[in-house]
Amino acid sequence: MKLIFGLMLLKTAACLEFNCRFNQSDLCYAALGHKLNLKMADTSKYNLTIKKKISSTEEDPVCTIKKGTIKKSGCHLINNRPEVSVINGILIINGVIRADSGTYRLDLEDSGGSETSADLQVIVEAPIGSVEVSIICSSSGVMRASCSSDGDLFLFSWTLNGDPLMDGNIIELDEGTDGNISCSVKNHVSHQQKTISVKHCPESAVFVLVWCFQMMFLLGLLGGFHIYMRHTSGKKQEDQQVRMRRFREGHEHTAED
Repeated sequence: MKLIFGLMLLKTAACLEFNCRFNQSDLCYAALGHKLNLKMADTSKYNLTIKKKISSTEEDPVCTIKKGTIKKSGCHLINNRPEVSVINGILIINGVIRADSGTYRLDLEDSGGSETSADLQVIVEAPIGSVEVSIICSSSGVMRASCSSDGDLFLFSWTLNGDPLMDGNIIELDEGTDGNISCSVKNHVSHQQKTISVKHCPESAVFVLVWCFQMMFLLGLLGGFHIYMRHTSGKKQEDQQVRMRRFREGHEHTAED
């Protein structure tokens, strides 16, 4: 993926930190809940105002910055947000929220009254969470690998024993696949990976053979049960006929007497 000019990602155990500046040509990405540094200008040389565009025709109230201090009154960017500050011409947001996404305009005025401006588009994405990989063997012996995670705007890629495979969260593998398979998940603000060991699926012929034996056994049981029931039913009918014949013979002897 193309490297974003002016964006530096510092990964630590505690947080992700991003640095952008108002004269960069590319988008500025920030990680939800983490730190964003927006470099503006030397506050000792310029009076600064910063505002965020809500829509094409509406803007947030202007945030005025003088002598390195941001005016809190009417500034939505910093109101009730102690984690937002300005230090040495850098607007620091220690806990980025979804609402921080948008296009910002920075206006600068020097001591001579000359004015310049610069825009910056900020996009907030949730970092990639834990990655889960599962392998399923179908009855035909085909192996299916799936990968999942949480976060925003996933891009999935796979490797098998270090060799790249196709992209996507679900891929199919040959039934003889064997080794270490890795799923890599990334977006603009983070990257996570998980590797598991995978063994080849049983060949389809084995599944067919087992199925055939199961069906033969089941049919054998059904056939034996049918024969048993017929035999039992025939025996009952035969016994009943013998009893009836004996009854008639006894009745006939009684009548003769």
